[in-house]
Amino acid sequence: MSAVMLSPEDRARRVKVLLFDVDGVLTNGEITIIPNIAPNTELKGVEVKSFSAHDGLGISLARLAGLKIGFVTKRNSQVVAIRARDLKIDHVYQGQAHKMEAIAKILVTEGCTLDDLAYVGDDIIDLPVMRRVGFAIATANARPQVKAAAHYTTPMSGGFGAGRDAIDFILNARGILDEMIEQYLDAENPESQRADIGVGNM
Repeated sequence: MSAVMLSPEDRARRVKVLLFDVDGVLTNGEITIIPNIAPNTELKGVEVKSFSAHDGLGISLARLAGLKIGFVTKRNSQVVAIRARDLKIDHVYQGQAHKMEAIAKILVTEGCTLDDLAYVGDDIIDLPVMRRVGFAIATANARPQVKAAAHYTTPMSGGFGAGRDAIDFILNARGILDEMIEQYLDAENPESQRADIGVGNM
């Protein structure tokens, strides 16, 4: 079968590694900075981002299904590092102005090909990756150029369940979404017990 004839479902069934941009994909794209108001301090602040709990649970389902998960983002953020830790993300690349450099490293680490990768993006910085991976996914709030490059567009926008939409689509294409849900709900499953245990301010 020619690659150009593959359906989104066909592409989803090949995915081994699912990668996300962060701002505008796992968040709504807003970047809130609370300045340090103490006198004579450096020009620094606290960055705030909001993540969807639906996406977090979806990542747990994807892990149960054997997918590797990664974040590839241009910004450097302690908030992203904390969220990645809580979700036990396999690959975390921040400060990536040219994201294909991170993709090349992930391919070597995982021993896979571009056809095995899915990537979820929302803005033009994501285009070099989306044009090359096996399954390119745009969020509902993505720029028109990004949607044009995508094999699938999520019903929900970034920060409001777009990540979960992408995961549900992949697992549905494999016919295992319901099975993964039941595994997650199994009180005896140690993986589901470890999933997304954040510490917040505790």
